[in-house]
Amino acid sequence: MDSLGLLVADGEELVRLGVRSFLEGTEVHVVAEAASCSAVFEALQLQRPRAVLLSVSMPDGKGFSVLERIRQSHPDLPVIMLANQDNPSHFARSHQLGASAFLLKHFDRETLLAAIRCVTAGEKFWTRNHLRRVTGVLTTPRLDADLEAPLTPRELQVLTSVTDGHTNHAIAENLGISYETVKEHVQHVLAKIGVGDRTQAAVWAVRNKLA
Repeated sequence: MDSLGLLVADGEELVRLGVRSFLEGTEVHVVAEAASCSAVFEALQLQRPRAVLLSVSMPDGKGFSVLERIRQSHPDLPVIMLANQDNPSHFARSHQLGASAFLLKHFDRETLLAAIRCVTAGEKFWTRNHLRRVTGVLTTPRLDADLEAPLTPRELQVLTSVTDGHTNHAIAENLGISYETVKEHVQHVLAKIGVGDRTQAAVWAVRNKLA
């Protein structure tokens, strides 16, 4: 079986060591590690990995900028995005910017291997749930200019908060409005932009550069 080289980019040494441990005895081996965004591109100049495992939360906060630059400079190099939590904005940005897969940091060994094998074979590693969450939004996006009724300033605030992964209770507290009012705003936003849930709303916001 061909050897598959992996570049692991994460600011946490424990995560990098964990990935190495998971991959021991498999055809995948870590050819380089990067603890910062600049180190990613230094590693890419020295090594030729078959895939990149890239943390959303790099120390300098530019994980998505790195993804975008990799897609521009190495369009055939698959990138697996790694996140601490299932934040709708992180998922939406990863998908929109061309990542080949999206994993949460509590992945198990088999899931990591399956993702690496899949993306290095030229395929995307999106689960059925991933695909369900973006169905309709990516194929037939309703752009802001096409809205029959534009979002109000308050609805835009609520949409931004939803995209950042905040709950209705948190949004209510942050904006100083009632929980019921937030629920109403969320329903209005979903109806206006033509999506079915909060994650699809986040995808829509990212596509329209509102988040």
